[in-house]
Order: sequence, then C-alpha cells, then structure tokens
Amino acid sequence: MTSSPGFYLVSLGCPKNLVDSEGMATLLRRAGYLPADRPEEADLLIVNTCGFIAPAREESQAVLRELAQARRRGQKIIAAGCYAQRSPDELAAAIPGLDGLLGTRRWMEIVSLARRLVPTPPHVAEGRGEVLRAAVQGSSAYLKVADGCRRSCAFCAIPLIKGTAVSRPLEAILADARRLAERGVQEIILIAQDTSDYGFDLGLRDGLALLLDELVAAVPQVPWIRVMYAFPGRVTAHLIETLARHPQILPYIDIPLQHAHPAVLRRMRRPSDVEEMRRTIRRLRAALPDVAIRTTFLVGFPGETEEEFQTLLDFVAEMEFDRAGVFTYSHEDGTPAYALPDDVPEEVKAERRERLMELQQGISLRKNQALIGRRLDVLVEGVGDGLSVGRSYRDAPEIDGLVLVPTELPVGEIVPVRITAALEYDLVGELAAGRGRRQRAPASPQ
Repeated sequence: MTSSPGFYLVSLGCPKNLVDSEGMATLLRRAGYLPADRPEEADLLIVNTCGFIAPAREESQAVLRELAQARRRGQKIIAAGCYAQRSPDELAAAIPGLDGLLGTRRWMEIVSLARRLVPTPPHVAEGRGEVLRAAVQGSSAYLKVADGCRRSCAFCAIPLIKGTAVSRPLEAILADARRLAERGVQEIILIAQDTSDYGFDLGLRDGLALLLDELVAAVPQVPWIRVMYAFPGRVTAHLIETLARHPQILPYIDIPLQHAHPAVLRRMRRPSDVEEMRRTIRRLRAALPDVAIRTTFLVGFPGETEEEFQTLLDFVAEMEFDRAGVFTYSHEDGTPAYALPDDVPEEVKAERRERLMELQQGISLRKNQALIGRRLDVLVEGVGDGLSVGRSYRDAPEIDGLVLVPTELPVGEIVPVRITAALEYDLVGELAAGRGRRQRAPASPQ
C-alpha cells in the first residue's frame, strides 16, 4: 500500500493569515496528506505569504527561495496568501519553479491544487465537516469573525488583497467558539481587519456588541475573550457598555489610531476628529478603570512635517496608552497614497519612529511599575529551567508583554500572580495565594 504524501506549511504575517493556514492544513489532513515537521520530510511545500508591505514581501520571497533551493527531486512548492493574491506575476518571477499560486480568496481550493501536484493514494477517502475558522496556539485561539475591509485608508493595501468586508454568519462563529471551548481553550481572541465593523454587511447595527453578547452566552466556560482591531469612531457607547458588562471579556482593546494630527489623518483617509478619539478613550477608562488600551501609529506618511509629528508626540504623552506599535510608512503601489510623493526621507522616518518608541517605553515602564504589589491572573504558556512565562489580561499574544514567574507552573492554566518587579514591557511576579479566577481578573490589591 502506498504511503500518504506529506505537507510542510509555513505561515507568515498576521494572525488572520494563521487562521487561513490552519484551514488549509485541516483540509489537507482530511484529504489524506500528512503534516511534516521538517521540509525535507514533505512532498508538498506551502508558504502562506504576507504581501502587506515591502518588508513582508521580501520575507515571503526569502522563505520561498530557501525552500526552492533546498528542495529535493519531486517536491512541489505552492505560494499561497496575500502576496500570491496581490502580485502573482511578481512572485512567480522572483521565485522560478513555483508549482502553484493560491490567493487569499481561494485558499479552500488547496486540496484540488495539491492533488494535481502530488496525488494521494487511491485508497484515501476525503474527510468531511466544517473547517474551523480559528487558529489554536497553546491555550489561546484566534477566531476570525470577518475578512476583507470596506475602509479606504490611503496607505493600506488590504482592500486590494482581501476585497471588501464580508462578515461570517453569527451562528458559524458561535459554532466555532463552542468547538474551541470543547478543546479546553482558555482564551478566544476575536480578529478581523476591523472587528468593530462586524455585521455591517449583514444589516446589523453594533454587530460586534451583539456578537459579544451571544458569544458570552455560548461559551461561558471560556475564561477570557479578547477583542482586537477596532476602528476609531466605531467604538460606540453600546460596545463599551458591553465590554464592561461581561466579566469574561477582558478589559483590553486594540484601536489602531495611526496618527493624531487632523491634517495627516485626512491625508491618510482616516477619522480625523482627534477630540472624539480623546472622548472615546475617556469613556473606555471610565467604564473599565483597569482597561489596557493598545494602539498603532504610522510615522513618515507623505507630507508629515516636524510640527505634525510633534503633535503626535504630544498626544501620546497626554493619553498614555498601555501599548503602542510604531511603524514607518511604506510607499505601496496600488494604494491611494501612492499618488502622493514619498517625501519624508527614510532616515527621518526611522528617527521619528525611534523618538516615538522611546516616549512610549517610558510610559509603559511607569504603567508597569504601578502594578508592583498588585495581583494579576496569568495564563501560563511555557515553563523551563525553573521559570514560567505567561500573559495577563493586558497582553495579547506575540505583540505585548509577558509575565515571568521564577517557578514552574502548570501550562495552560490561569494562576494568580503578585507582581514584584517591572520592566519596560514585561512584569515579574510570584505565585500568589488563592486560585486564578475563571473570569476577568483586573489588577487588584493582594
């Protein structure tokens, strides 16, 4: 009997890409393909690429090139994902010998493409069932609620790659959440290009708030629910009330603001009412006193003057965000901003990013120091050499900080930790008395 072929899959880019990668892997396993731990063990090599900005495309090319150069006779290579969707000809020219391209809107066709390249044995029957639109990592899971984006931000290529926003049916999301709960997942992280736009295309008003109400009822056994990628101006009073009402929903929200000078925001085609941004943040902090607010800023956008950048610095110093990512503008062909002159020198972009990050580091350190002596519940994600590493409600996976505890704790459990020291991004603590709460645990005195 002929053995089943194997596949090796690399996922690049954001968690939304990771969900699609998990979907492809599920379909391949059902079709009789076996996952391989190393590329040399596989018959099919797949890279789910990122094509958002130039550095991401360069990384995708590098990974594909490395696999192509090392592949043995008979191995086939597929480039999937955003880069394959956005610039298939460019990618094919950069990596001679690619055997297949599969864009973001066609990832569910991976099996038919794979069978043309590496057929499965005749005795293998394809499995059936819905594909989970989530990616499980340890005790956490990214759950995709929509794909695409209907915004027209001048710098962003997502609508070119993904198309307009398409929300998943509410029942499909809840069904996936129940399956995740059955697996013992401790944290569900809602993701989309814009989670706060969920349900607009379905005719729902305040669809994210409705989804959260339904989700809490559907999976009461999941201790943590986290919301990522909310659009400025879409964090409504109803949404804030919903976040505050449910202990399962972590007091954490990610609102990518991108800038704080109205003229820059208008050029970016972003909401430019900075006073409304301030009001939204005040409402969040009033309703959720322990809320951790994460944001993202883009420096060096065409026409950004030193005065406009100083306005951004002043805004960040004033608002004191818990977390902030800072990126330099990338001039992307096909985006509305491409018609503007890329007139901020690269060295100025880098210098501005460094100044803003330095400011944010000081804010982050002060906020972390304020937690010393307080108790946080921590989801333990790894242990070794007498040390445990985990995250509190203030920390989304991979992009925020960690909590370090100098003892080995059970992985996958939420435990109470008293904070004893603070670093710029991470915290250090010791196991506290009592048990970790199954639901939201805002910072509180020991």
